[in-house]
Amino acid sequence: MPPVEDALIVAGGLGTRMFPVSAMLAKEALPLVDVPLLTHLIQEAVHAGATRVHLISRAGKDLSAWLEGRSEMATLRPEVHPQHLNPGQDVDLFVHEQQEQHGLGDAIACALHAVQGPFLVLLGDNLLMTSHHGTDVVAPSDASRQLVEAYERTGRPVAGLMRVSPEEATSFGMVRMDGDRITDVVEKPAFGEAPSDLALCGRYLWTEDAQALLQRYDVATHGEMQSIRVQEHWMKDGGMVGVVHDGAVWYDAGRPLPWLKAQIDHALRRDDLGADLEAWLTSRLD
Repeated sequence: MPPVEDALIVAGGLGTRMFPVSAMLAKEALPLVDVPLLTHLIQEAVHAGATRVHLISRAGKDLSAWLEGRSEMATLRPEVHPQHLNPGQDVDLFVHEQQEQHGLGDAIACALHAVQGPFLVLLGDNLLMTSHHGTDVVAPSDASRQLVEAYERTGRPVAGLMRVSPEEATSFGMVRMDGDRITDVVEKPAFGEAPSDLALCGRYLWTEDAQALLQRYDVATHGEMQSIRVQEHWMKDGGMVGVVHDGAVWYDAGRPLPWLKAQIDHALRRDDLGADLEAWLTSRLD
């Protein structure tokens, strides 16, 4: 089967739930403490084996820092790993503009003319962290690599899954499973009606028939549900594999409170910050 050499990072949304900051700054540029969200995503894609990373953006977003890198600043903070200042140094980076917001399927279609074979899809406001370090270390998430490994075993499209509480399930696409295969997706079920505790978490591996399927299930007919229709096709025609990222922590940059919690949680897990932050929090909450 063909190798997975392309990764699409979907970063075209307006980020209205993070206004006013996302009106002034690309949401994907927001830092997880001191490393931008997009830097983490690019490093994850490269760690999974991607040699080409496609940033799907919208007009007006400035992603030049990632395209150009900031290697010239390395001497200012020599303790910072240089890859954090130039995360695209080991990969070809491309930017594709989504002209209008028509959902995930339409965003993916914007880049497919430059994609070869199967490809990863990473949603730009979701981080799945599998390690927590300071800026002297580059330790990318294994989440996308796990999808590639599942594809190499099965040859089938793959979706990443995370376990959520019954209260959280009402906000996500929840899946029904048969072994390692996804058989159904229920979008934002009512409380207590989710088919499992497994949620789609913004990590996918789509196979090379994606372009034809996006044309078959066109955005004019299916709107923002287009990507779900494509995945339902795979579920019924050979199967779609689900990979549960039990070792990961899921951080959501799409809403203020979850992103604030992410900052605190990640910092508490870091060797260079955790002890001091925990002591301050303890004193502050006494």
